[in-house]
Amino acid sequence: MKHPLFKIREKGKYGFINAEGEVMIEPQYYEAEDFYNDFSRVRFNNKLVPLDHLGRLLMKHSFNHVGYFEEGLAKAQLVNLWGYIDQRGSIIIDIQFEEVGDFKKGIAPAGSIGKMGYIDKTGNFTIAPTFQKTTEFTGDLAAVIQDDLYGFINQQGEVVIKPQFKGATSFQGNIATINDGNKWGAIDKNGTVLFEPQFEIIEGFSEGEFFEGMALVSQNEKYGFIDDQGNTVVDPIYDFAGDFGEGLALVEINNTFGYINRQGKLVILPKFEDAGVFSEGLAQVKVDGKWGFINTDGDFAIPALFEEVQPFKNGLAWMSSGEQWGYIDRYGESIWKEV
Repeated sequence: MKHPLFKIREKGKYGFINAEGEVMIEPQYYEAEDFYNDFSRVRFNNKLVPLDHLGRLLMKHSFNHVGYFEEGLAKAQLVNLWGYIDQRGSIIIDIQFEEVGDFKKGIAPAGSIGKMGYIDKTGNFTIAPTFQKTTEFTGDLAAVIQDDLYGFINQQGEVVIKPQFKGATSFQGNIATINDGNKWGAIDKNGTVLFEPQFEIIEGFSEGEFFEGMALVSQNEKYGFIDDQGNTVVDPIYDFAGDFGEGLALVEINNTFGYINRQGKLVILPKFEDAGVFSEGLAQVKVDGKWGFINTDGDFAIPALFEEVQPFKNGLAWMSSGEQWGYIDRYGESIWKEV
């Protein structure tokens, strides 16, 4: 893992600094993404091209599209077919597939439309392309579709849970979500239904996505939480809620925001106009139209002085005042500011 880099903007162009505020890649691109797995993607000749931490573009080939690097490989599209490149930009798996996914656990979904299987990092099929659709392995099981129904297979390609669900997501630990198109429930790795579809599918939210063993649920337009065994831990009583971070989750009561712990106890009273998730010991909150940061005791660590902020990551938080971008450290000291 390389030292983290942070996206900056100068005169409408983007570059990157390190955690000390030193410019490592000069602002020169009209579009740039944050670094992920040691690479950014920047707009070059009207295409998103991978950029490494030294500012080098992977330009050995001109692809229509390059995905994110996972396990050292990124999917790459040439015309209408896909293959994979390594972190030097060399084609490692020939451009040959109509559809592909990212590598997880050493294998990736690949095949043609309606006939999908899994390949290893040499491009050979380890699971034959016999499925209508496949998903990445996030654990030891992956969701697949046969005859328009979702089931689950293991890494040997054996059907462990027969296709029977209208919708499903990959397992997170010992639980996976299933849905009937309108509401979602959950199953365990034996295929036993932990609870029938009963929670609302909310646009913009990932149903059954667990953070710190807790998943946000919605019922009758109220929000609560279940644990990774499918037990209701916090009844859906809140007007809104956010994901858990560092043992706390934001909740909304009567248009004000506070935080609950994993037992559902209100530990930071609702008194903020808006709020965000805890990260690196701090959470962004809004007071009198400005954003600052509180600690897990609910005390301000950084005063509410900013028009916009983002959560802390790798020791810094992005902020803006007026039209200016900037980064601050956890003490509120300016590390870099747009000129």
